[in-house]
Amino acid sequence: MPTPPRVRFDASLWQLPSSAAQGQARARMPALDFGVQRWRPASLQHQQDGRIHLLSGQTMGTHWSLRLANPDYLPTEPVQALLERVFDDVIAQMSNWEADSLITRFNRSRPGQTHVVPAEFAQVLEAALHWARLSGTALDPAMGALVSLWGFGPRQNPLQPHSGQAPAGDEIERLLKTSGHGHLRWNAQTRQLQQSGGLELDFCGIAKGFAVDWAVRKLQAAGWAAGMFEIGGELRSWGQRPDGRPWRVQLGTSGSAEAESLVVACREGAFATSGDFWHQFTQAGRRYSHTLDPRTGWPVTHDLASVTVFHEECMHADALATVLTVLGPQQGMDFAREHEIAAVLTSHLASDGNEARRQVLKTPAWINQFEA
Repeated sequence: MPTPPRVRFDASLWQLPSSAAQGQARARMPALDFGVQRWRPASLQHQQDGRIHLLSGQTMGTHWSLRLANPDYLPTEPVQALLERVFDDVIAQMSNWEADSLITRFNRSRPGQTHVVPAEFAQVLEAALHWARLSGTALDPAMGALVSLWGFGPRQNPLQPHSGQAPAGDEIERLLKTSGHGHLRWNAQTRQLQQSGGLELDFCGIAKGFAVDWAVRKLQAAGWAAGMFEIGGELRSWGQRPDGRPWRVQLGTSGSAEAESLVVACREGAFATSGDFWHQFTQAGRRYSHTLDPRTGWPVTHDLASVTVFHEECMHADALATVLTVLGPQQGMDFAREHEIAAVLTSHLASDGNEARRQVLKTPAWINQFEA
């Protein structure tokens, strides 16, 4: 399969913002989510060890946590500041919920207006386009107008529940004709992005994963040899615990407390989960997932509750979890087998007449990685 774009962090990306820029970032309103939060955060399982320090907080409309191997008991205040700079930078570029972010300015710009985007923004866009092309548009970063039409995009009051109303079919068809990466005017060499007219980008299916990767790379560059970091369930680990054992991760594979969780050991790599258990609405007896199929403009209709993907980079795990969710159980498994994706696909509870059952499908790559 074509090699996905790697997360690259050259020297220019490591420059910290000026004091003035930091002041402006802190003066902004608290950052909101990239989109509707899509899953329950994974639990991070660990033995009590004083050499592992825990930091946590809020960002992007969800929580983050870091378990950092710190056998020398170094101060962690610089780590907190480093992470806050990462959050500020990602939000300033990629959050549709931030009124003055780069992605919002592009979405609101006039037809023909050109934007030269930063390297981080370009990397996320290129990765999203890679998987869009490879999956037959099961993921599309240029569907923001339809996401908003369905009520899953930015709202004036982010705490307000969904209206519970599906949009009119003719409105969906109208926006479907003007949305999608086929309308994108993008020059990867010059990093120039031109507004074609009414096109809206939405990175909610990939940006949190990128933020995790960027934070981990910065922590590694600062000399931290091992840890486990997550934002809203998007997780990446590196190195090993001070006792020499791998990190153990408990993954929530569905929204049900009764469902069995997966516990895996991991030294290096990332996990991302996509699912509709936590964000959906029902109208006239029909259940609408918040996950839209870019090919139809409608929410997915299959019975997948969640998809968890393992990849060496969280950005790609994030994107692939969305891809497999849109493709559904059969096409998703076929795609995962073809491209050797380590994933677990979990269905909603279904009754066979005697008892309710939940189907859990594990790809060969997952079994080889964690169960062989």
